Amino acid sequence: MPDSHELSVTRLIKASPETVWRIYTERTRDWFCPRPWTTPEVDFDLRPGGRADVTMQSPEGERHSYRGVFLEVVPNRKLVSTSALTEGWVPQPGEMNFVRIDTFEPEDGGTLYTARARHWDAKAADAHRDMGFEQGWGTVADQLAELAEAAQ
Repeated sequence: MPDSHELSVTRLIKASPETVWRIYTERTRDWFCPRPWTTPEVDFDLRPGGRADVTMQSPEGERHSYRGVFLEVVPNRKLVSTSALTEGWVPQPGEMNFVRIDTFEPEDGGTLYTARARHWDAKAADAHRDMGFEQGWGTVADQLAELAEAAQ
């Protein structure tokens, strides 16, 4: 896959991979979307084929629900998910389907956290970039880091 199809953000978080993983998976509501938006619903079944469902809500009450599935789960190291499929491997239509890859690598006594969005084509990657990928995903990576570092 050409690099032009992938968008990513990386943060060095001053917390262990185990702590970052725990905050990522257990406190998703607290960091998953840029404030003042909230994440009122999170339903994760952390296994390949398990649910990866979230609902984000604007301050005005507008809701965006995403249903997906985990493709790979390596505790404390890697999560791979997509909204192109749902539980039971049911394909979903959508213009903004991509594969999300989150990695938690030990580095310098902390965690090198990287969130990647791999798109089917350059058009989808460009659309995601134009929607504010770097600012939005960067903000939530910072929110994740803040919570993990406070929990360390």
